[in-house]
Amino acid sequence: MQDFEPILAPVKPKQKKLPFGWPPALKLSTLNPVPQRRRMRRKSTASQDNVAALKTSFDVWESIKTLQTRKWNIYDIQHFVCLGYILFSLFILPSAPIIKTAVLLALGGLLLMPITQQFFLPSLPIWTYLLYFFASRFIAPEYRPHIWVKVLPALENVLYGANLSNILSAHSHPVLDLLAWFPYGIGHFALPAICSAILFLFAAPGTTPVFARAFGYMCMLAVTIQLIFPCTPPWYEKAHGLEPAHYGMEGSPAGLARIDKLFGVDMYTTSFTTAPLPFGAFPSLHGANAVLEALFMQYCFPKFKYFFIFYVGWIWWATMYLNHHYAVDLVGGGLMAAIAYYISRVRWLPRPQLEKRTRWEYEYVEFGDRPKTYDEEYGIGSAYGLGLLERRTSSDEWTLGSSSSLDSLSRGDTVCGSSSSTPDILSPTTPNDDFKHVVLGLPQGDIWNGARLARESELSDVHVLS
Repeated sequence: MQDFEPILAPVKPKQKKLPFGWPPALKLSTLNPVPQRRRMRRKSTASQDNVAALKTSFDVWESIKTLQTRKWNIYDIQHFVCLGYILFSLFILPSAPIIKTAVLLALGGLLLMPITQQFFLPSLPIWTYLLYFFASRFIAPEYRPHIWVKVLPALENVLYGANLSNILSAHSHPVLDLLAWFPYGIGHFALPAICSAILFLFAAPGTTPVFARAFGYMCMLAVTIQLIFPCTPPWYEKAHGLEPAHYGMEGSPAGLARIDKLFGVDMYTTSFTTAPLPFGAFPSLHGANAVLEALFMQYCFPKFKYFFIFYVGWIWWATMYLNHHYAVDLVGGGLMAAIAYYISRVRWLPRPQLEKRTRWEYEYVEFGDRPKTYDEEYGIGSAYGLGLLERRTSSDEWTLGSSSSLDSLSRGDTVCGSSSSTPDILSPTTPNDDFKHVVLGLPQGDIWNGARLARESELSDVHVLS
């Protein structure tokens, strides 16, 4: 009988445990780990072949299954914030339970159907703001704070040495009225939709949802400030002086009344007289909306930035000329818009590829505004700018800026190549379907000797097989 030697599995040597969790074998990866947000991730979804593709399904269960399997995070608080504002607005509205229930059911259906979800979910903050604004008139006076009459005129004189609104509105002319009416009476109401359409058609895919969220949340915050800190506008000072104001007083169209008289129609007199927030002077949403629109448009279409700057100055002048806002109101609104824009740009706004004319020409999209020059040139951060390899191709409309909405690559079967728009940034192309690789630039020689990090000219290609 032939003897067989037993096959013994290799025994791993026990590693000695050191105190305080210190690793027994020190590795370079332990000293310089790759942050989670810069690690490449890959999604295998069917929609990755086209980053500009739109959903066409009416299947509600598809969205329900997605909600059941997705990982929720801190950014999802935004949906509960909108829900809170909606419920509060419906609560203070006059009793109409059937209509309110129908509104909630219709909203739920629009948010669950994929074909409508892709439009209504990113714009939900805007619809919430509109409902919140028009419902605010029903807040009982006993729950409202004191109306400040002297604060804004005093700030105007302290900051600028004069009341700029009263100076600009002291002399009027029909030609000036028309010049002021176009941006204030038309542009303010029409441009949000026009800018959204332009960004959707000609900017990078994913730009319009970021704009809609920034616009909506900024307006919701502005209305909240106007309710907590109500101040009288310039037309009140001209009509009533510095007398105390009280709730129940009518608003005023101010300079827009001359437009109604000029055209012989009631376009603004009734609507401004019965405005929900006649004492919502600070901050100015006319000033804030114009600044936010200009910032997003100049980011996507930098060739026209001087026109966008001109428009902001135009509507700011019109706002003071028509006696609706003080200059300090416009500055406050502009600061809010700038903060909303830069928060969106740093983390979520897609980077434009200026040689692309429409959204359908994009093969991949890069999000965020991480610095490229120092990252690529000097290797600041971990893994020599691996964050620049992040691509997003399929969007999760429920989350803005969550890890579940970020893809490492723009296609499920592609990795890296070169981009004509950004030659120093790797873009998703592959030589063939069988060979998958990532080309990373690594320095020649030892980089751990305490010397400076290698420059781009000193890098060589290393192919990492997957």
